[in-house]
Amino acid sequence: MKYLVNSSEMKRCDKATIEKIGVPSMVLMERAALSIVEELENGEFNLKRILIVCGAGNNGGDGFAAARLLFLKGYEVDVAFIGDEDRLSEDAGTQMALLKNHGKEVENTIPDREYTTVVDALFGIGLNTEISGRYAEAVDRINSMDARVLAADIPSGVSADTGQVLGTAVKADVTAAFAYKKLGQVLYPGAVYCGRTEVRDIGITDLGFEGILPKVYTYDESDLKRIPDRRPYSNKGTYGKILIIAGSCNMSGAAYLAAKAAYRTGAGLVRIYTPSENREILQTMLPEAILSTYDRFHIDVTAFKEIIGWADVIGIGPGIGKGIEAKTILNILLGNAKVPVIIDADGINLVSEHIELLENHKQDIILTPHLGEMSRLLKRDIKGIAQNLLAEADEFARKHHVVCVLKDARTVVADGTGAVYMNQTGNNGMATGGSGDVLTGIIIGLLSQNTTIVEAATLGVLIHGMAGDIAAENKGQYSMMAHDIIDSLADIVR
Repeated sequence: MKYLVNSSEMKRCDKATIEKIGVPSMVLMERAALSIVEELENGEFNLKRILIVCGAGNNGGDGFAAARLLFLKGYEVDVAFIGDEDRLSEDAGTQMALLKNHGKEVENTIPDREYTTVVDALFGIGLNTEISGRYAEAVDRINSMDARVLAADIPSGVSADTGQVLGTAVKADVTAAFAYKKLGQVLYPGAVYCGRTEVRDIGITDLGFEGILPKVYTYDESDLKRIPDRRPYSNKGTYGKILIIAGSCNMSGAAYLAAKAAYRTGAGLVRIYTPSENREILQTMLPEAILSTYDRFHIDVTAFKEIIGWADVIGIGPGIGKGIEAKTILNILLGNAKVPVIIDADGINLVSEHIELLENHKQDIILTPHLGEMSRLLKRDIKGIAQNLLAEADEFARKHHVVCVLKDARTVVADGTGAVYMNQTGNNGMATGGSGDVLTGIIIGLLSQNTTIVEAATLGVLIHGMAGDIAAENKGQYSMMAHDIIDSLADIVR
């Protein structure tokens, strides 16, 4: 698990590292500069002629220090300071003086020369207003150069909190993030402006948070160890009995994808509850599944309640439609289930029309809306939700006492406690029909193996994205399909 920090959390950690732990600010700046040099020297950059553009804050100080180190190594480096010297931070002023004392001139504009590499140290994470005037001109000049660009900590003009562009922003090829990734480096469009983000250790650790840890966290491949182990002495019942309520008349694809994904994630038994018209095709496509069908014109309530009682975890929604029979099934389920329930797709659309279904629910619930479904749940426009993913998911989860998996290019998972998971795996090839059904199946499969609802949701999103990345590598982002994501699960969940 790693933290993703906003600007205030990073500043607080930096301040405590200096004032409480006792690491001098100039030491941190020197280490930041050293990390810039190391990143430049890793072989990706042509260092024939380097330009470093510095501002008046400590980000500029990092740039001045990096320029000194490069100059002393014998590189041809030019330094441009954009700003007013009387507004230099104390440490940035010291670093500028050190650079000049070593015989390196500092220009007050970007020289009219050709460069092979540019280091952006104009603005750091503290920027919260739009870039304009000579600063905007400097950004535009950097972006117009035929050179690779390294951003120091964050590209100038990208909000460290939201990833939004503040007027204009540097388009970096690589960003050297100091100590932690910032939210704005993960959220879009900031993630695009950062290029590839490399987190560099400069001597700041979790101790600097003084016990008040950041609210947003993320997983990577190392967190797959959180998946429950398979026991040597076990049987199919050990790994859970899943009920998936999915599909509508002659529409069985969603049921198939969700059920197969659950099996591929390690579930012991999967039962599909679907209209009788789907029996033959599902028995052919997925013979491992138990099938229970219903007459959509006359649902046997007693039989359905018995099926609900059989399950350890239940998923509802993929492909069920919004007809009267789907609403009846959802009402019966939420009125009788005593086990965790995952609501997806059409199940969410039904809830959006009858939000009272979430009032006083008896079971743990996970909802997995995409932005359009979240818009219907909240009765608000998509744009506003997309710009506040973290807050919207957390508030919805808190208000309705559910776990909210808000699906987007950066899917977030919230349980209403303030802690929010943000996913970094996956790709645009996953924007294809059935991908969400696969995610539902993965989450259900994990939940059936005695994970918590939060862990099932967060790990499910991680695994779903990782499988999507493998599918994209094998099939290409244009050609991959939902079943390719399922096929890739075997490379992850072992």
